[in-house]
Amino acid sequence: MREIVVGTRDSQLALWQANWVVDRLRERNPGYSFRIQGIKTHGDNILDVALAKIGDKGLFTKELEVALLSDEIDLAVHSMKDLPTDLPGGLAVGAVCEREYPGDVLVSSQGYVLDKLPEGAVIGTSSLRRTAQLLHYRQDLRIVNIRGNLNTRLRKMDEEKLDGVVLAYAGIQRLGLKDRITERIPMEICLPAVGQGSIGIEIRHLDEEIMDIVETIEHRPSRIAVSAERNFLKRLEGGCQVPIGAYGLVIGNEIKFEGLIASLDGKHLVRDVIAGPVNEAAKIGVKLAESLLKKGGREILRAVRQENC
Repeated sequence: MREIVVGTRDSQLALWQANWVVDRLRERNPGYSFRIQGIKTHGDNILDVALAKIGDKGLFTKELEVALLSDEIDLAVHSMKDLPTDLPGGLAVGAVCEREYPGDVLVSSQGYVLDKLPEGAVIGTSSLRRTAQLLHYRQDLRIVNIRGNLNTRLRKMDEEKLDGVVLAYAGIQRLGLKDRITERIPMEICLPAVGQGSIGIEIRHLDEEIMDIVETIEHRPSRIAVSAERNFLKRLEGGCQVPIGAYGLVIGNEIKFEGLIASLDGKHLVRDVIAGPVNEAAKIGVKLAESLLKKGGREILRAVRQENC
């Protein structure tokens, strides 16, 4: 029986995602066996520096892509939010799996929801996107950088006596920690990261056998939504982390797409929503990016890059 080697980061959440993918691949491809191979990435090795200070292009994917290109693994399982919009030559996204709810949540050991946090409450996150949107909503909050895997961040919240941490719902749900959530932060307050909640499978572009295997777990509506988001980001990004949020939602044959650009301190934010046919999802992402740039987003991004890159 042909063995398929599945590469993944070796964090608890990444391994959960890889096992979830392998379970479904086994169901749909009984003629193959699958073996998971954990690989430590550059981003996993640097936990004492804010993500924005070390850049985010390939931070959690490069080592997996090297293994893929050198035939050490047959496919790589990623969180789509970690995957750069420009892939190395010879690689492609073979499948986008059905997306989990992509929004953010507040976790507070004291049971706070966002509106009930005390004046000057201390909130942990490593995301500039979350920081900017939270400060836009409540300028009094004090945001501190907190990194590490999900359980590490929850532990640090208790050890450092933070009033709360903001995390992705998908990770909390996948690791069976939903009972820790005190509030799903409304999308009106905090749009998610591009691709958040989606699991993607990266393959060698011309590997037809692996393409046929992974296509069995492709979820078309999730692919369409993430395509709009990634094209939105590709039009806007410039080499470092910036406060950009996006959310595509497929309803029938139409996609509703919302995006924003914010300053680091949250004082300046441009946001808009458009809709259109699903077969134009990529164009819709670019169209919204262009609209936000004209509405002040260009100046916001310029200031962010001067300050943060």
